[in-house]
Amino acid sequence: MTPPETVTATETILQAQREARTTAAAPRRRARRSGTDIAFGVWGVIVMLFLFLPIIVIVIHSFNTGRLLAVWDGFGFDAFTSILVKPAVQNAVRVSLITALIAAIIATVLGTLAGIAMARHPGKWVWWFLGLLLLVSVTPEIVDAVALLPFMVFLGQDLGISMFNDGIVRLSVGSSLFATAVVSYIVRARLVGQDAKLEEASADLYATPFTTFRRVTLALAMPAVLAGFLLAFTLSLDNTIVAAFVQVSGTTPWPVYVLSALRTGLRPEIAAVSTIMLLLTLVALALVALVLKRAGDSATQIARTMTGG
Repeated sequence: MTPPETVTATETILQAQREARTTAAAPRRRARRSGTDIAFGVWGVIVMLFLFLPIIVIVIHSFNTGRLLAVWDGFGFDAFTSILVKPAVQNAVRVSLITALIAAIIATVLGTLAGIAMARHPGKWVWWFLGLLLLVSVTPEIVDAVALLPFMVFLGQDLGISMFNDGIVRLSVGSSLFATAVVSYIVRARLVGQDAKLEEASADLYATPFTTFRRVTLALAMPAVLAGFLLAFTLSLDNTIVAAFVQVSGTTPWPVYVLSALRTGLRPEIAAVSTIMLLLTLVALALVALVLKRAGDSATQIARTMTGG
């Protein structure tokens, strides 16, 4: 015969389970939001619309079948197909992509070496160097453009270095200035949080400095290097002011082509190419986040690395 204490305990457990099921089945009451929370939510939506509504408009107008961008004639893909039959558009896009790729390579090499040096050889010089990088980052582009034009002419014509007479070289060098600073920030931010004992252990195991750099230091910095390369590529796509100054005939990049098209009226194919470049930028940023996430970074660390914090 079951003792009364056992029966009482069993009934208590069953009653608690029934109450738990009843509580779970009952609809949960949402906590009432205060007026301040609602106001901040509405303000956040307004800010997002302010930031992204112009981009949404240009994406929509890229499907315009009319002759001018500002006049909606109908929905279609004529603007995208016209890109394939207009040599001027194709050449401008090709120049922009080639320039962005070369500029990204230059910025990645220089910025990676600078970031590693700042992270692994700290000292007073680092703060001076960071100040110079900050100066490069905040200097107005018009100042860079005005400075680069006579500098390129001096190198190409006065000193006779013919490569600086080439439009692709000029555009690549001009676009890589700001991107180099960005890559330096990102690589430094990555390595500052990494333990240097691995490199010391490699040296203790009689690895040469180059082997240690290649197999340890560079491996630790590789996620930031890839992220910096992709960001440098996207930043170099829209370097309009510098490109307008240093370009030469026959190598007109896409941003300068758009500016020249303002004289005759913007056409839908300009919006179509802009939409494609926007997608390339979003894909590059997504790849940056993916690379850093696969490296084990949290969302906060990803944001910090991408901003060079």
